[in-house]
Amino acid sequence: RETDGNASCKPLAQGAMATLARLQARSSFVGNQYYFRNRVVDEFRKKENDAAVKIQSWFRGCRIRAYIRYLHRVATIIQKCWRSYLAKKQYRHLVKLAHYTMKMNLYNEMAVKIQRCWRGYRIRKYCFNYYYLKDYLKAVSETNDAIREALEEFAEMKEREEKKANLEKEEKQRDYQARKTHYLLSTKQ
Repeated sequence: RETDGNASCKPLAQGAMATLARLQARSSFVGNQYYFRNRVVDEFRKKENDAAVKIQSWFRGCRIRAYIRYLHRVATIIQKCWRSYLAKKQYRHLVKLAHYTMKMNLYNEMAVKIQRCWRGYRIRKYCFNYYYLKDYLKAVSETNDAIREALEEFAEMKEREEKKANLEKEEKQRDYQARKTHYLLSTKQ
């Protein structure tokens, strides 16, 4: 068997040797091809790398710009919500203030009506009784007439007294003149 194995190995070894010889003959050609292809691949690799970098930077830029747009949109929504909240808060405050003012005006008007009614009632009840005032004015008028008559009588009495006093004064003056000039009576002149 060994001989059979060696015999069968010989043709194999001879075929492998032939392949090896052929490969060695082609080795310089394969080396040149390998070098040439590697150089071409290196050149294309640099172009492809530059292209890949450019594509990646463009894609990343698009992604970042989209993210920035998203952030702007979100910021705008947040600002819109916040401003809406502030405006609603201010509006609620204004409505509350207007409602308070309106209630206070209504309460003031009601208080004025109540005060007006009370004062009218009090004046009519205690201060200004029509019939009492009518009777009072009638009494004042009668008293006034009586006083006027009394004053007229008093004025007439004063006038009579003054006339009487004037007459007495004139009489005294005549008596005085007569006493003073009594010596003239005896003479003709």
